[in-house]
Amino acid sequence: MADLLADLGNSRLKWAERAPGRWTHSAVVHRDRDMTDVLQEAWDGLEKPTRVLYVSVAAEANARALESWVEKKWGAPIQRLHAQPRQLGVINTYRDPTTLGADRWAALIGARGMTARACVVANCGTAVTVDALSADGVFAGGVIVAGLHLLRRTLGEGTAGIRALEGDDSSTLARATADGVAAGALFGLAGAIERIVHEHERALDVEVELFMTGGDAALLMSRLSRPAVHVPDLVLKGLARVETG
Repeated sequence: MADLLADLGNSRLKWAERAPGRWTHSAVVHRDRDMTDVLQEAWDGLEKPTRVLYVSVAAEANARALESWVEKKWGAPIQRLHAQPRQLGVINTYRDPTTLGADRWAALIGARGMTARACVVANCGTAVTVDALSADGVFAGGVIVAGLHLLRRTLGEGTAGIRALEGDDSSTLARATADGVAAGALFGLAGAIERIVHEHERALDVEVELFMTGGDAALLMSRLSRPAVHVPDLVLKGLARVETG
């Protein structure tokens, strides 16, 4: 039997099945869908897990639906991870450590398991978080900006003349409104990530490794001018570290 690790975000549900010599991970978009229906489609065919460990930044109703579905389907023990003041070599310096997003906390724990160097974790989902972790394991802080979908949607909702949300984002020399919105959001967000990483390096006075995760990480990485490591299951890897203690 395997353990089931899950990351319930605002738009996507990600999960991994973990057992000795086995690691498989998958994801599904749940935005604007009934969570019970999503879970039935995504998890009904999974084997009963030994236990379920998850993080959630989604609406509480979705988290409750996940716990209820697991209980009814499997009756397996389920635990929700929250940020801690200190855990597995990571020190939380948030003014109120419990208010740090659990997905950010798990991603930092995952990154700490991959490197002993100072690093930055960019989690690119509905929101983009760019968090700094010192070589001593101190979470020094981070920023939160709107992700690609939010940037494009907000521009469309906040203006009278821009309604296109889908376009060609391959060039900044856009000659159509939809292309201008798509490219502006992509290149603008990639540039923001690079600038924030630079500011983190300046504040920490050290060159950092950059880890990218989240649904839009690969796309944003393609527009960066600095090296980055793509770890699509970084939050789940952090949960795996917590699960093994």
